[in-house]
Amino acid sequence: MATTACFIIVSRNDIPIYEAEVGSAAKREDAAQLHQFVLHAALDIVQDLAWTTSAMFLKAVDRFNDLAVSVYVTAGHTRFMLLHDSRNDDGIKSFFQDVHERYIKTLLNPLYLSDSRVTSSHFDTKVRAPARNYL
Repeated sequence: MATTACFIIVSRNDIPIYEAEVGSAAKREDAAQLHQFVLHAALDIVQDLAWTTSAMFLKAVDRFNDLAVSVYVTAGHTRFMLLHDSRNDDGIKSFFQDVHERYIKTLLNPLYLSDSRVTSSHFDTKVRAPARNYL
């Protein structure tokens, strides 16, 4: 089954530090811009919700057509946002937890500057692998 999924990591300063199209659906020419627009539009909702709950996984915070925006907020207020058409909440939560673990390992790298773009091909590979498994 083909899935549409776009994943983005946004720093606490609202700077996108990682973006990836992780779905298996056929790519449309304008899809990347539409996905970015929907994810960035959901940032205000996420900011309001993050201060009202202690949960890290916020499930579906926004919807656009048949796509949902699920969010995972770290203790440092970095937001992992996933635009998807999947209904598998447990798989999405597991995906976020795997990516959070990989992100922490990246933060522990002494050569990585906090809030800078993650450009590591190793990180990209490690994000796309659980996306295939869970989404």
